[in-house]
Amino acid sequence: MATANVSSQSSAEERDPRYHTARIADMLNEVIRHAREDATKVDDPQAKALFETSAEVLTGLVSAYKHFDQRTEVWR
Repeated sequence: MATANVSSQSSAEERDPRYHTARIADMLNEVIRHAREDATKVDDPQAKALFETSAEVLTGLVSAYKHFDQRTEVWR
């Protein structure tokens, strides 16, 4: 019984970069949520700042993914 080579048979959806950018943006949004939640749970001011800064940096990255998907001037 022959098995199909899955890596060479990518669906059209998987070849579309927006499929991947959406998945990565979802993962980044989850990390953002988690970092902000953790910032409220710790007393250490440096840890709070680290978590909030991480959330802000990742928010910028999510914005870059959105701009890529929308093909705004940034990506032209």
